[in-house]
Amino acid sequence: MSDTDPLQRHNGHVALDFSSQGNGLVSLNGHRPVLVLNQNYEPLHVATVRRALVLWLSGKAEILETYEHEVASAQRCFPAPSVIRLLSLVKRPPVRVKLCRREVFLRDNYTCQYCGVRTHDLTIDHVVPRSRGGPHTWENVVSACRTCNHRKGGKSLAEARMQLLRQPFEPRPGRYYLVQRVLRSPVHESWLKFLPDLDVKGQRSR
Repeated sequence: MSDTDPLQRHNGHVALDFSSQGNGLVSLNGHRPVLVLNQNYEPLHVATVRRALVLWLSGKAEILETYEHEVASAQRCFPAPSVIRLLSLVKRPPVRVKLCRREVFLRDNYTCQYCGVRTHDLTIDHVVPRSRGGPHTWENVVSACRTCNHRKGGKSLAEARMQLLRQPFEPRPGRYYLVQRVLRSPVHESWLKFLPDLDVKGQRSR
């Protein structure tokens, strides 16, 4: 590799072009996603092909699987990694499920926590209303159908004469949460051997 090749600088801002695009694969910020494994093969996160190549060229990772196409810089072509493994063990900080609408609905199995109807037309309700000082926390938010949300309004449960099906709680992240929260489409088949417990059917519906 010549000194003028931009990829040798490892700055993460080089210009890369796909020599072939293929079909049907999810994109991450306009780029093919790369599964990043820790040194012990534990799924760590998802990166872009560009970032994965920078890690590989800087000697910080090895390429385990590739896509069916190549990536071109100004000087040469490179394999497009689909799975890489870090060569040093990275201590992963504790992971918490992000508090957002999608995750609340998943926790509650797309079920209204007041009447029990299962639907994808849900809203978020604060058990103790925000107008009364109720916090925006896992323990105070539930999925509610529009009818129940309108009925409860800014009232307390006692005032609205309503009951919860179960007390809200903070869910524990699944084994592949860091991967699944980034992707919204089926993963590439080359990933599956490193994600043996991944619910492929569930991943397709997320």
